[in-house]
Amino acid sequence: MKFGPSRRRALCAVVLGNGLGKALHWLPAVAMVTCASAQAQSWPAKPVRMVVPVSAGGATDQLARVVAEALTRNLGQQFFVDVKPGAAGAIASIEVAHAPADGYTLLVATSSTHAVAPALSTKLRYNPVDDFTPIGLIAEANNVVLASPALNVKNVQELIALAKQKPGYVNFASSGIGSFGHLTFELLKAQAGISLTHIPYKGTASSYTDMVSGSVHLAADAVTSAIPYVKDGRLRALAVTGPRRASVAPDIPTVAESGVPGFSVVSWFGLYAPRGLPPEQVRRINGELNKVLNSPDVKARFAAWGIDPGQGSATEFAKLVATDTARWHRLATENNIRLD
Repeated sequence: MKFGPSRRRALCAVVLGNGLGKALHWLPAVAMVTCASAQAQSWPAKPVRMVVPVSAGGATDQLARVVAEALTRNLGQQFFVDVKPGAAGAIASIEVAHAPADGYTLLVATSSTHAVAPALSTKLRYNPVDDFTPIGLIAEANNVVLASPALNVKNVQELIALAKQKPGYVNFASSGIGSFGHLTFELLKAQAGISLTHIPYKGTASSYTDMVSGSVHLAADAVTSAIPYVKDGRLRALAVTGPRRASVAPDIPTVAESGVPGFSVVSWFGLYAPRGLPPEQVRRINGELNKVLNSPDVKARFAAWGIDPGQGSATEFAKLVATDTARWHRLATENNIRLD
């Protein structure tokens, strides 16, 4: 069946107005491809909502706002951040999962919402894989292993030696079971063959106070949050957890180069759309995201926070998430770590 220009425009108007899913029952395949391409080329034709699953003011919110500002500037259409915290990211995730797959509602997800949570819980109210379309990696953040001066260790090797000499004596704080701080030390325990005692907190502020006093020995936190404590001598930075040294603290070695080969823990931030976003639309949004992340001003702002901008295709991002999820699932299974 052939369609003239006016007929194609009419068909595409139905698709663009009502979504591809509602037109599947009658729209021919050739017209589907044509309309998907038209949809991708015309995006964005109206404001785009970027939903953040955690509280305002944190790293996820700040990164989302930098990206939103740059996309607005580049594309001439408003990108706005909508903060929807609650239920460990589930409220925002569920809302985006049920939004139209048209590119106008996006989720700024984190490794906690889309890798750790599914690895540690069987009762999520959203499916991080089946309910979303991965768009691209926004950024990766390095953390730092901190030690109380009272512990009297200056590097990771000394920490491992002490932990082996006194199994269970060395303790570590985290912001709760399944948090990145918790998983960081569980992975260190597994790879270094040591025993550490977990002390969960509701947040990081009180754990910092106890580390300074010496009642808590270790913690892992964002490099930029920890640097002020390190500079004035209240805490010691033993190593950063990522595969590379942090640009804001290049003198701090990685855990991997400090005696635990292959060790790497980073927090990532990524962009998702609801399930069913057409491939042409995915490539379009991914391309615009990569342009933003490669711009000098965005790179400079991320670097000031000790954060590395992401790059790459949607497929590469999906593989990263799958690998991360599998690793945390394996660690959780071997150490009986559950969120439910």
